[in-house]
Amino acid sequence: MTIDTIRADFALLEEWEDRYRYLIELGRSLPPFPEALRTDDNKVRGCVSQVWLASAVRPNGSAGPVLEFQGDSDAHIVRGLVAVLLKLVNGRPPDQVLAADAKALFAELGLAQHLTPQRSNGFFSMVERIRADARAAVEAA
Repeated sequence: MTIDTIRADFALLEEWEDRYRYLIELGRSLPPFPEALRTDDNKVRGCVSQVWLASAVRPNGSAGPVLEFQGDSDAHIVRGLVAVLLKLVNGRPPDQVLAADAKALFAELGLAQHLTPQRSNGFFSMVERIRADARAAVEAA
């Protein structure tokens, strides 16, 4: 599934209860998050729910390195938000991760109007964490 598939699916779902169910389904599709990565360093600050994000820089031949992310949350809807965000950035070079407009995606999917301010703030905390990891990868290159 791609971010474009998620956009199309959201556009088809008219009722917000269906969109919430879809977010929860996306969260369930995340691969299991290794217990060893549930560390304080991987915990995202600014989220009411517990959220963990881990990143790794992987070589991609002559195309240069790409970032790979893993994530999890103890809240179903937030776990779905993690899944959406990872579909946007996972497997991309750090400069593309930095250029990805997660805030525009958040607005496009209508999440800004239908999530609590705490969940919205948590989403933006996840975005900032991913951007920080991408900046660190750029600086290390």
